[in-house]
Amino acid sequence: MDPIAAISPQRDSTLAMLLEGARREWTLEYIELGDLRLRSGRAEATVRPLEVRDQMSDWFTLGPPHDVPLDELDLVLMRKDPPVDLEFITATWILEAAEREGTLVSNRPQSLRDANEKLAATWFPFCTPPSLVSRDVAALRTFMEAQGRIVLKPLDAMGGRSVFATGAGDANAIVLIEEMTRRGTRTVIAQRYLPAVTETGDKRILLIDGEPVGGALTRIPAAGDFRANLAAGGRGEPAELTDRERWICAQIGPTLRARGLHFVGIDVIDGWLTEVNVTSPTGIRQIDRHFGTNVAGLLFDVLEAKSRG
Repeated sequence: MDPIAAISPQRDSTLAMLLEGARREWTLEYIELGDLRLRSGRAEATVRPLEVRDQMSDWFTLGPPHDVPLDELDLVLMRKDPPVDLEFITATWILEAAEREGTLVSNRPQSLRDANEKLAATWFPFCTPPSLVSRDVAALRTFMEAQGRIVLKPLDAMGGRSVFATGAGDANAIVLIEEMTRRGTRTVIAQRYLPAVTETGDKRILLIDGEPVGGALTRIPAAGDFRANLAAGGRGEPAELTDRERWICAQIGPTLRARGLHFVGIDVIDGWLTEVNVTSPTGIRQIDRHFGTNVAGLLFDVLEAKSRG
C-alpha cells in the first residue's frame, strides 16, 4: 500500500480491510512498493508487523522489519494507488511470481495490468457513453464536434486529476486537446459529457467477486465543478442501486470474476458506466457508515474461501 502514515483514516478503504483482518486475528504484515524483490525467480519482501486501531489519530504501529518469501503468506492485498507506471507494473510481475507458488494475490496481478481504470469500461460498450481513445488531435476534435461536449481524461491518473470538460463552442477546446495529448504524443480518453453529473452526481458502486454490495455512494460535485471525486472536493451521500445500475453490474460481473478482479469500484453517471477502478477502490468506510454493512468482511469471506481452495 501507500505509506500508512499519510492516509485519511476516517475514509481509507485499505485501513477498513486491515481492521477487518485484525478482527479475524490474522497476522498483518505491511509492505510498500520499494520493499518488494524478486530473488532468483522467487518473490520476497521486507515486511513489518502491523497493528491497527479504528481511531482518527495514532491508528497504527509498525514492528521491526524482517524479510519474508511471499509464497509463505496466505494472501497479499495489492492496494497501491495509481499512477500505474513502470514501478507499479514491475510490482505486479513480482507478485505474479508469488501467485505461481500458491499465494492468493488480490486483485490478480495480470488483471491489474490489463484493466486500465479508464479503458476497462470500454470492454462493455453497451453500458458506456460514446467514447474515443486516441492521441490524434484531429480525431479527438471530430469526436468533440459530433458529441457537442466531452470530458478528457489521462489514462494514468486518479481522483479527478487532469480531467477537463470542453466542447465545440469552447475557444480553449483545441488547446486543451493539444495539451492533454502533449501535441499528439500521449493517448487520452474522451467521453461524451453527461450533464446530469452536476445534479445527480457520480455513483460509486462496489463489487465483490462480480456481485454488487447492497448500498452505494453518490458523489456530488462541489459548486462550480463537474468532478464528483471526493478527492476533488465532492461530497458523498448514500444511495440505493437502480434497476439500470443492477443491470450494468450483471453485465460486467462475470468478466470481473473470471479475471480475478475480486474487489472493484465502478463509477456510474446517469445510468452510464464511466470507469472501472481496480487498483485501490475506495468507498468502504462511507458505505459501511451509511448502510451498517461490513464490506471488508464480505470481501474477506470470499478471499478466505479462495485461499482455502
